[in-house]
Amino acid sequence: MIRCFLTLGIFAVIGTPLPAADCSQVPDAAQLKELLAKAPSSGGEEGGLFHGKQEWAATVNRDGQVCAFASSQNDLGKLWPGSLAIAKSKAYTANAFSTDEMPLSTARLYTLTLPGHSLWGITASNPFGAGDLQPVSQSLSSGPQKIEGGLISFGGGVPLYKNGKIVGGLGVSGDTACADHETAKRMRQLANLNPSGGSKADDITYPAADGPSAFSHPMCQNTYRDGKFLGNETPPDFDQVPRQSLTQSKGKKGE
Repeated sequence: MIRCFLTLGIFAVIGTPLPAADCSQVPDAAQLKELLAKAPSSGGEEGGLFHGKQEWAATVNRDGQVCAFASSQNDLGKLWPGSLAIAKSKAYTANAFSTDEMPLSTARLYTLTLPGHSLWGITASNPFGAGDLQPVSQSLSSGPQKIEGGLISFGGGVPLYKNGKIVGGLGVSGDTACADHETAKRMRQLANLNPSGGSKADDITYPAADGPSAFSHPMCQNTYRDGKFLGNETPPDFDQVPRQSLTQSKGKKGE
């Protein structure tokens, strides 16, 4: 009797279709496509590697369910397939750690999640559900959606708001993290989905331009903000060591 009951229960769960996610408050695939097309020319140069023109964008609702994704290019050979998963995770992260009163873009998580800082290790708390991935050529604008999760601590994810209330998140990936943030910021502005404090409430900040902060993000290659060039990513120290110095160091070690 117990076995039959469990079997029927399992059948009922498997046989019942999942309810469609409520995605009415966030941009759908067609709207994302339109916003991606408008963003690069809506506020001056975006910088990065591709000037914000080879991006993936994704939205999640307040529950963190993936609602839609779209690409700025119809030719998938011009896009990074791996950036689709990153865009979803950025949308999830921005939604997951923002409230009505405090928007938190993924760009502002960077320093906090470094070793020795207060949120070190947080990116392991909600792993991405890689088993839920779908082909990049498919649309996710309708139907039951899953929470794929994944936490990203660099630029490209922003929370979405309506009437001062958070309704979900937007993630953009496919260029440098700095250009991704610029694209996401512009898309949110164009969609009239800014937080009550406006687009600057959770904007990306750079130590060289804004001074040190726990919410700082490093510059990327060809970094622009609001159409203004700010600089480039600092090369690692080992790239700056002259070859002669390396040779001399090796010689000393062998003596």
